[in-house]
Amino acid sequence: MSLDTYGEYTRLVFFLLADRSTVAGHTLAVFTVNRTGGITRGEVIFRSGHVLRVFEQLDFVAHRILKYSYELTFQGETLWWYDSMPHPTVPELQSTHPHHKHVPPDIKHQRIPAPEMSFTRPNLPFLIELIEQPSSTS
Repeated sequence: MSLDTYGEYTRLVFFLLADRSTVAGHTLAVFTVNRTGGITRGEVIFRSGHVLRVFEQLDFVAHRILKYSYELTFQGETLWWYDSMPHPTVPELQSTHPHHKHVPPDIKHQRIPAPEMSFTRPNLPFLIELIEQPSSTS
């Protein structure tokens, strides 16, 4: 699973979601914004009713995700989200800086470290598998 080229990453996204029994549909698209960069944007709709909103800014020359946001909702309610917005003054997040997850009950301000997130490997396989586990979506 690679961030090496636009074509490879597009195939990864397509094959990750193709024929997956837990996925009812998706609007994910990977598109180029210049000669070296791309954006992944859209939603993955799960048969359970959960919706994963995805945004990634990619650099295919540096083989990196530059920034991201992944938000899981159910019936219009946000359950959690991951983002890469730096919070250098929050000591609890320094172990995985800038990767963190927003969690209830004060979802906007309650953040925990997110060691599973990365700028150097695709995050979508982890997220899809996480959402497929019933205990992770509540």
